[in-house]
Amino acid sequence: MNKKLYTSLLLLVLSMSWTGCERVETEPRDWIKEDLVWDEQDKNATLAIFFLNDIYNYIPTGFNRIGGDFLDAGAGDALPSRTNRPVEYYTNGIISVLNNPDPYWGNSYAGIRRVNIFLANIDKVPATPASIVTWKAEARFIRAYLYFELLKRYGGVPLIADKVFTIEDNLALPRNTFEECVNYIVSECDAIKGNLTPEPVSDNNWGKIPRGAAIALKARLLLYAASPLFNGGGVSTNANLKTLNGYATYDATRWQKALDANNELINLNYYALQASYNNIFTVKKNTEIILSKQGSNNTSIESLNAPIGYGSPAASQGLTSPTQNLVDAFPMNNGLEISNPLSGYLPQNPYKDRDPRLALTVFFNGQTWLRRSVETFEGGKDKPGGNIVQTRTGYYLRKFMADFSNNTTYTNQSHNFALFRYAEIILNAAEALNELDKTEDAVKRVIEVRKRAGIKAGTDNRYGIKANITKDELRILIQNERRIELAFEEHRFWDLRRWKIGETALSGAVMGMKITTQANGTFNYSPVQISNMVFTKRLYYMPLPYDETLKNPSLIQNEGW
Repeated sequence: MNKKLYTSLLLLVLSMSWTGCERVETEPRDWIKEDLVWDEQDKNATLAIFFLNDIYNYIPTGFNRIGGDFLDAGAGDALPSRTNRPVEYYTNGIISVLNNPDPYWGNSYAGIRRVNIFLANIDKVPATPASIVTWKAEARFIRAYLYFELLKRYGGVPLIADKVFTIEDNLALPRNTFEECVNYIVSECDAIKGNLTPEPVSDNNWGKIPRGAAIALKARLLLYAASPLFNGGGVSTNANLKTLNGYATYDATRWQKALDANNELINLNYYALQASYNNIFTVKKNTEIILSKQGSNNTSIESLNAPIGYGSPAASQGLTSPTQNLVDAFPMNNGLEISNPLSGYLPQNPYKDRDPRLALTVFFNGQTWLRRSVETFEGGKDKPGGNIVQTRTGYYLRKFMADFSNNTTYTNQSHNFALFRYAEIILNAAEALNELDKTEDAVKRVIEVRKRAGIKAGTDNRYGIKANITKDELRILIQNERRIELAFEEHRFWDLRRWKIGETALSGAVMGMKITTQANGTFNYSPVQISNMVFTKRLYYMPLPYDETLKNPSLIQNEGW
């Protein structure tokens, strides 16, 4: 390579604040021609690594991702504070083949193509053999992850292996079966896990994809594959779609495969629950986060989602309004549901003695923030009425933020979206154990999560889980535990589908809390309906993008679209 050109390109790379141990998003893509990227004289592989770094950009981040809103606002756990937002299409029936705010088809296949280009060319670069092995494993993990993103949306999709297509190739590829896609992703995870960065991950390697991520992806995938929607329970009446949308028949051993995969990660004896739920998401390096989408430190979560009434220098847009439906899902700190007469729940003091995770997930009236109480009562500073964007439900999003209770403004924080964390693995294992009729073993796993959350043990040391709980009862409890522990981490939307309970969980009233002041200075709390959700069976699978079905007549569209 021309030395002057190389030096200029290197300076441009460095000016974009990229380091070898952190994957920071950079634009524009494709700014270097490929004949320069795969330079046989570039012994440090500087531009090739930059190409790999760009591939990381195709991994989705969950923060305000759907037109400025969280995906959970399409799953009944929040509403966008702005009305008529794209994410509401999932709950109001507007979604269509032309109007899907989260298709991810084009992004995934663009990323898969970039991976294949990387794999086809990286051996030309004179880097060390060990480095090339690791880089290939990272790229293949991203490709497997992108296939999973497609699979959970559509069912089986075309698998293209390592091929880099040209315009002369036949691009009219049919969809592979669901089983073929599962087997491919599992085989990729197994093949690469030994070549990824092993745990413990050093500071120099922090931000790279670790071995545990490949195991975690396989564990999540196999849990989905064992779940009711995919494990012989598909809703399609079209015979051609049955094997595309899942397995044709139920097989209980799929739950064992899911359990084995999650136990594989647990048995690494490296990952663990953090002592406190509060700082999981703002401490960049901890043993609970298996893999996160990396970014620079910032205040974006606070400025987009915190209560609106604080003003400069802590102004926020308050874009996310958690629902009363979600708030009611949090038990009391004794672990009992608020509907249980023995729980101690007080409707006119609704946030007293609740599961500590509630105050770390949503802002509610009276909570301390930036040295004053949050005011979401009617006419309060954070719900003043009028035309400005503000909470629609009486709540704002609190999760992912540092503790600014005693601050006067925000400071830059680590806001790396958790793609996999250990609490999910524990709950995955609990779900699989319960479905394998090992209910008390499953209870022990749930207790791990509840204990860390701050739920009280109780005299029986069961953390609010009743003695002799049945398999069906524990299934419901585990589903709720995932809802509150993993809130706003892009699980609920897909969990409701794989559990095949969309017709009940995503139909009906979306509730908020109307809070008014009384003459004696106390508050009156009245649940109110804000909107209504509608769910039909076709929503279990997303529609293949219309332009893709036009370009490729071999693609079979999902039923109902």
